[in-house]
Amino acid sequence: MTLEQPIREPAAQRDTDWLALLGDNARTGGQPVRTAMKPPVRSRWQLRVGISVRSAPVLRDQILYVATLSSTLHAIDTKTGRPKWIFEAPAQIHATPALAGSTLLVGCDDGKLYALDCKTGARAWTFPTSAEIWSSPVVRNNIAYFGSADGKFYSVHAETGKPGWAQNLNSRIYGTAYAAGTSLYIGSGDGRISSLNLADGKTLWSTQTGNGIDASPALASGLVLIGSEDFYFYALDAATGEVRWKVETGLGISSSAAVLGDLVVFGGKDTQMYALDVATGKLRWKTQVGSVVTAPPVIGSPVTFVQAAGGIMALDNATGKRVWRAGLGSSVQSSPVLTDEAIYVASLDGDVYALE
Repeated sequence: MTLEQPIREPAAQRDTDWLALLGDNARTGGQPVRTAMKPPVRSRWQLRVGISVRSAPVLRDQILYVATLSSTLHAIDTKTGRPKWIFEAPAQIHATPALAGSTLLVGCDDGKLYALDCKTGARAWTFPTSAEIWSSPVVRNNIAYFGSADGKFYSVHAETGKPGWAQNLNSRIYGTAYAAGTSLYIGSGDGRISSLNLADGKTLWSTQTGNGIDASPALASGLVLIGSEDFYFYALDAATGEVRWKVETGLGISSSAAVLGDLVVFGGKDTQMYALDVATGKLRWKTQVGSVVTAPPVIGSPVTFVQAAGGIMALDNATGKRVWRAGLGSSVQSSPVLTDEAIYVASLDGDVYALE
């Protein structure tokens, strides 16, 4: 591992849970971590888990859950770096897992959503769809909501696997929904951004963009914020779907957005990181990071973490200037998990690192 500008500071102890994509449904992961500015100086441990990791890890009670394209899901003790258990799936796993109570939920390329016991990895139940599941479940009041590449969006009871409603959006769904109030917001492969009623799945509104959407939306100041493969990043009125503003980038966008206050940050396939004003879309800063960005950025305090060729990079939230870069010897296409004592990163080579 190669590091630039190493600065060693004492690590604070913090019991940080990271239950879903970008920490939670509100995409707030990392923001309370005040020590995120310090660059890592060493790897506490490193574990090979498979051929490739493309989804983001999740964390609870010092257990890190990592899914792989080797068709495995690993529960790793963050103190030792050793697996507590390994679940062997029937197919590759592209989806980010989600934690709901004592259950871990994860979608698989075999078209099933699996519910596993967090302590043992034993299968509690499975829920079938007709195509691969890359969408991470969003859990509200013990109900899990997720999309499938079969074009349907589903609700299922998180504890029992009992089916709820299913809404046919008629196009593949790879992104993770955002749940707020009585509504869900999701993008689909035909370029639509849709709002669904949380109770019955009925479509409240639908807005068309110019190309497919694989990114996951964020919500801030009454706006749904999401990028499209049509080279534009959109802000839509959460109540009506009306486009309030849109900003053109150099290529398509599959990176999901992260929000901190009035700042929304996302990456592009044009190898740029963008920071925009939430209310107006005005460009705050744009930074060249040297590689295509497909994973969501993680906003810490006071830096934003982003995938990079050969490792991860930290950018100053105010200016976009690079603060440090950690080279891991392999590219990263997933988002890190931040705590006050370590940064957990999974690479395309299938290695998981605890950096401190």
